[in-house]
Amino acid sequence: MSAIALLGAVEIGLVFGLVALGVYLSFRVLQFPDLTVDGSFPLGAAVAAALIVRAVDPWLATLAAAAAGALAGLATAWLHLRLGILHLLASILTMIALYSINLRIMGRPNVALLGERTVLSPLQDGPIPSYALTPLAFAVAVFAIKWLLDRFLGSEIGLALRATGANPRMARAQGIRTERAILLGLASSNALVALAGALFAQGQGSADVTLGVGVIVVGLAAVIGGEALLDPRTVARATAACVLGSVLYRLLVALALNVEAFGLQAQDLNLVTAALVALALALPRWRAGRRRSKDRATGD
Repeated sequence: MSAIALLGAVEIGLVFGLVALGVYLSFRVLQFPDLTVDGSFPLGAAVAAALIVRAVDPWLATLAAAAAGALAGLATAWLHLRLGILHLLASILTMIALYSINLRIMGRPNVALLGERTVLSPLQDGPIPSYALTPLAFAVAVFAIKWLLDRFLGSEIGLALRATGANPRMARAQGIRTERAILLGLASSNALVALAGALFAQGQGSADVTLGVGVIVVGLAAVIGGEALLDPRTVARATAACVLGSVLYRLLVALALNVEAFGLQAQDLNLVTAALVALALALPRWRAGRRRSKDRATGD
């Protein structure tokens, strides 16, 4: 595998690290099965691309994309809390609606950003090749957001979110307004996912309405796989596991598709994805089985 392909995989893995952090917020912290991310990821890409081609400052366009993702999360929370729709079904309804909304925003199925000024454009003007500098910039941005998320989850509001996910009845008994916690948690989760979509579109040079297909699967694989490799005993370790799992996942995909000995091609991407997700889901159970076997052997 070439250095360019390796750095490209790291770059995409870091971007999807934001998706993994968003999925961690909804699935692990709030215990809310949120499929909205399959719609909020392309929503972020669509909003950013549509604004950038209209000569809006790319930084403002990226912030607007994150805000749009937050609104998508609020829509799911509202359907669940106000209309009493099952959380999984509420997220599916929002995801379906976002497909049409994304088409409306872009005006067509895809928008090209080649030649447009993006947040990554300054990296292309320096002496260091952009394919080497972009992953470094993404790493700084992702770990800065991870640090902020760690601080947030350790704050009083963050503890309220964690209590809501762990035991909502007890949280209400302690005076925590769980509905507000769910609204804030889903808004923050989908804002991170939409931000990832905006950065992905600017890094790849285009936004497409189909970008969200399978995003939730990749996010879950990153979270579960990362937790299998790095014990999430603290919030900081759990968020680090999300980013680590995302990068390793993308590296494994790139390795499988670029090593000739495997005989795989680009059209095998979904097959490789399914295999890696199955491995990520099975790994924790396999490790737990080994630990129990070891404990029994020690006891004997």
